[in-house]
Amino acid sequence: MEWLSPAEWTAVALSLRTSFWATLVSLPLGIFVAYALARWQFPGKQLLNGLVLLPLILPPVVTGYLLLLAFGTRGPIGSLLQDMGIVFAFRWTGAALAAGVMAFPLMVRAIRLSIEAVDPKLEQAGATLGAPRAWVFLTVTLPLVLPGVIAGAILAFAKAMGEFGATITFVSNIPGQTQTMPSAIYAFLQIPGGDASALRLVVISVFIAMAALLLSELVAKRVARWVAGS
Repeated sequence: MEWLSPAEWTAVALSLRTSFWATLVSLPLGIFVAYALARWQFPGKQLLNGLVLLPLILPPVVTGYLLLLAFGTRGPIGSLLQDMGIVFAFRWTGAALAAGVMAFPLMVRAIRLSIEAVDPKLEQAGATLGAPRAWVFLTVTLPLVLPGVIAGAILAFAKAMGEFGATITFVSNIPGQTQTMPSAIYAFLQIPGGDASALRLVVISVFIAMAALLLSELVAKRVARWVAGS
């Protein structure tokens, strides 16, 4: 990475950091929501499904503004968290939150499709043997949907790496603190002579996105073969 300037490398490192934590923290919730939408019947199911998919439909700037209203220091959630020493607005943690929210629909969709592909009779067989529902999920369902979980996580990571609109609205574009790769590309394009820096970050962004897509396919296929063999 010697061909990157310190500012460019900082943006790349911050993007990797925020995307990693956005994916890791949202994955358990993504699995739970995907399972609920795939297997359970409850009032408000369609509303939950709509809320999950809403970030894909809304302009990213709107999502970022809603996050600012809710998680800002004067927001209903942000003010409570601030009393606990947790601040999201204009911090890298806020960039991770915005990236996680924008990537969440892709994660849930991939995992939900995998769960819906599993024959419910396999889960019912485990339940009839007296196994608790949570144990059936851990020992029967989760291994079968593992390829979808991995693919969803990788796709969410790639989406988080490319998030711009919600992030810059929620946490601004502060170099070294909230300036991820998309924000840095935008900033470099606004200054004379910044085209070269922007181009280098664009190349890295394309490389990471393509690598994530290929990796998700490769890992999903290998895990599927492993599950089938076991």
